[in-house]
Amino acid sequence: MKTSNTPALHSTEPLPGQSTALLQALHLLTRDGKLNQDSARKLKQVKHLIGFIKPLVDILLEQKPNLSIVDHGAGKSYLGFLLVDYYLKDHAPLAQVYGIDVRQELVESARVLAQQTGFKQMKFLALSAKEAIESPDLPAQVDLVTALHACDTATDDAIAFGLTHHAQYMVLVPCCQAEVARSLRQTKQSDNDDPISELWRHPIHTREFGSQLTNTLRSLQLEAHGYQVTVTELVGWEHSMKNELIVASRKGPPRLAAIKRLNNLIDRVGLPALKERFFTPSL
Repeated sequence: MKTSNTPALHSTEPLPGQSTALLQALHLLTRDGKLNQDSARKLKQVKHLIGFIKPLVDILLEQKPNLSIVDHGAGKSYLGFLLVDYYLKDHAPLAQVYGIDVRQELVESARVLAQQTGFKQMKFLALSAKEAIESPDLPAQVDLVTALHACDTATDDAIAFGLTHHAQYMVLVPCCQAEVARSLRQTKQSDNDDPISELWRHPIHTREFGSQLTNTLRSLQLEAHGYQVTVTELVGWEHSMKNELIVASRKGPPRLAAIKRLNNLIDRVGLPALKERFFTPSL
């Protein structure tokens, strides 16, 4: 029995008052207003993520009504559009959402959709990772950085952007991760006496350990820069195998202990070249 009239964000159905035109334009609803299985899965993931973002927005709104959110590797901007439609348009009308993607065609498509649907709180920029960090079209200080299913190093790009722009919060859902696995394959140590190399001797273990190591290094990097980090599941594994959620909140100055752990871990697995990507602050 329901005890509240507020629909749950974890349901797979659109919320009452949700823009049907928007959901159809995003191809989450068919022309007759129905959800197929793939769309229901996408919608549930995005709504779950919004459930984690909403309380952070509420905290930010206490000090800054015109807060800025940057969705890095936005793709078709499902997250940005639904975040505005679900919550920001009514509760944070002065908030600005920036969708960043390197693919010009997706950026143009999102711009057209925002104009057609009246989503004036959204801006879209076709920028590379380096260009985004240096772009004058983005605020010098960003309040919240998101990245939903940003593939391979795109999550690291989002983290680098957030660190450079002093983001108060980062909410990240990494996707496929290949760079560290490639590095592990290139520096296999299975012929020496160090048993730790058994963790990535077999190809499937290389891939899985590489993914685990990548997100561990990301978490340590954020902690090294003074963030409090929570790592959890986004949704049930039946909905997505790429299901890890990293939520980071800036709490204070850089942490020497985390810097040491990060560098020691990189050295322990024999990948010193990774220190450039998982950079730490200077003390």
